[in-house]
Amino acid sequence: MKNKVQELAEISRFFGKDKEAVIAGGGNTSFKDKKHIWVKASGVSLADITPDGFVKLNRERLQKVAKKQYSENINEREQQVKEDLSSSKTDISSPLRPSVETNMHEILGYSFVVHLHPTFMNALLCSKKSKQITRELFGEEVLYITYTDPGYVLFKKVESAVEKYRKKFTHDPKLLFLENHGIFISADSIQEIRELYTYVLNKINSNISSNTKWAELPVDKNITEILPALRMILSKDSLKVLKVRHNELISHFYKNKETFTLINRPFTPDMIVYCKADYLYISQSGSPEKIIAALELAVKSFIEKKGYAPKIILIKNIGLIAADDDVQSCEILLDIFEDLMKISYLSDNFGGPRFLTRENIQFIENWEIENYRRKISRGSGLEGKVKGKIAIVTGGAMGFGAGIAEDLMKQGANVIVADVNEDEGPRTIDNLNKISKRNKAYFVKTDVSDPESVANLIQETVMLFGGLDIMVSNAGILYAGSLEEMDYPNFERMTRINYSAYFLCAQSASQIMKLQYRYNRDYYADIIQINSKSGLKGSNKNFAYAGGKFGGIGLTQSFALELMPFNIKVNSICPGNFFDGPLWSDPKKGLFIQYLKTGKVSGAKTIEDVKKHYEEQVPAGRGCRVEDVMKALYYVIEQQYETGQAIPVTGGQIMLH
Repeated sequence: MKNKVQELAEISRFFGKDKEAVIAGGGNTSFKDKKHIWVKASGVSLADITPDGFVKLNRERLQKVAKKQYSENINEREQQVKEDLSSSKTDISSPLRPSVETNMHEILGYSFVVHLHPTFMNALLCSKKSKQITRELFGEEVLYITYTDPGYVLFKKVESAVEKYRKKFTHDPKLLFLENHGIFISADSIQEIRELYTYVLNKINSNISSNTKWAELPVDKNITEILPALRMILSKDSLKVLKVRHNELISHFYKNKETFTLINRPFTPDMIVYCKADYLYISQSGSPEKIIAALELAVKSFIEKKGYAPKIILIKNIGLIAADDDVQSCEILLDIFEDLMKISYLSDNFGGPRFLTRENIQFIENWEIENYRRKISRGSGLEGKVKGKIAIVTGGAMGFGAGIAEDLMKQGANVIVADVNEDEGPRTIDNLNKISKRNKAYFVKTDVSDPESVANLIQETVMLFGGLDIMVSNAGILYAGSLEEMDYPNFERMTRINYSAYFLCAQSASQIMKLQYRYNRDYYADIIQINSKSGLKGSNKNFAYAGGKFGGIGLTQSFALELMPFNIKVNSICPGNFFDGPLWSDPKKGLFIQYLKTGKVSGAKTIEDVKKHYEEQVPAGRGCRVEDVMKALYYVIEQQYETGQAIPVTGGQIMLH
């Protein structure tokens, strides 16, 4: 039986990863033998399900649920059914909860059952002529069920229809079409499941004459002003992330209020669960100021009428915007709402769109089971000291920068790794994105000494996340040498990267942070320079580095005075020597080898001699570590009454006085 459940997991992942079959890993699947049924647990994603993601139930106990009489009260009835489904589990202690559609999987008399919500399928099932055209295309071999609120009532309706089908055809239906919902495909082999799915889609596609491919369109350059403002307008209660999408399909529906009416209500329960039932349309075009003013008024009115902030915003000539607590949720919102658009567009081939009624919508909104499914699929939410914040870490591909980026990810931030290193940058974000699915890291190639490159970094950050909360100016280089040894090109390059780049980062980042403050006066942002102990005390034969770092503290104090009126805090963190990082330990270019070669450490004959010399200068007896820096970094972020400081993290090597 283990092999069959493994087969079930494989076909589930096959369909779950196909956005044309299901969105957000939804749908459900099952396998049964004579005694037991394995059904996908509620809230578990088909896209990455393993055999452990299925609930094993006793079929004899499950069949009693179908015959039992339940309360007429909707909430009481669904609670009773839920409890009886759970009591049918072979392992009562398992936290997994059977899918609400478990009973429908049980009554279909085939080994495998796969329930999906294919886009092209729903273009038919969510259309005005769906029942008529289904009969024309598939005849009586398909069991068609008109829309019924999900749960026990739908199951009983399907059960009755299946019994009639059996009497007529002496076997169970292999194809079950649920109006405004999706399809159930049943068979005794995975191969036949695949063949039936292909057969159905080919039949439907052969009757679609309209365009089914929509090219990507560029996003208006003004979006970098609009998104941060909208983000703050929507972040009164909790910090939001925004994602934007723009293509030919989206542009088709934002033309005017009439085209918006073709997508202004949901077609299926899933659309309500994730996107809610109402969406915001902004017809205002022109300058960013005009669009933002329209957004302010529209969002306020929306919240007053609906009681919640919009998750989906469609702006004429701009695109589709999703707003939620984390990146993963925003991406799901965009996928689901774009699916809604596709269904509406393609339904013209079958008589035009048929939305759920307000009564249907109200049932789903109040249904605990769907709310539970969404909660489980989302997880418990982002946690951490910087949850939901958007951070840039320059020089984030290696060393201290990579360590800072990693810790920020672990504490719930969305991170842009900005670095000139195109080899290490992608590898770093691959590792970072293994930490969490909810928040996300991206790599943006950046030369921090180039104004255009830094401006592009900020623009990309806003495009990817909707704003910016933390700018960590960490990128730096060091070439040691005396006055006699140092040449001007190296001195000038260090000054550009260690000093001038901090100005460029602060200048560009503060523009976004000021814009966000304008629309949320309770909002605070942070610009943090990773300085050095060499910014607090001169460094022998290391003047170029120390000079840039001394200058950086001057910038920090000056920026702090200018930006605090906008709730933008500016601080420097001055770490001691990070001996474990490439700056010191690189066997070819690290400071240990540089200092050994230049004779900076008198009497040193090996790298170990140099390292020991520097460790002995630290009262704490060791080099600085990433976790030491992060404690200081989180301090300056968490407090609201400190700015313009240069905080030593040196193990006592530098003491302020």
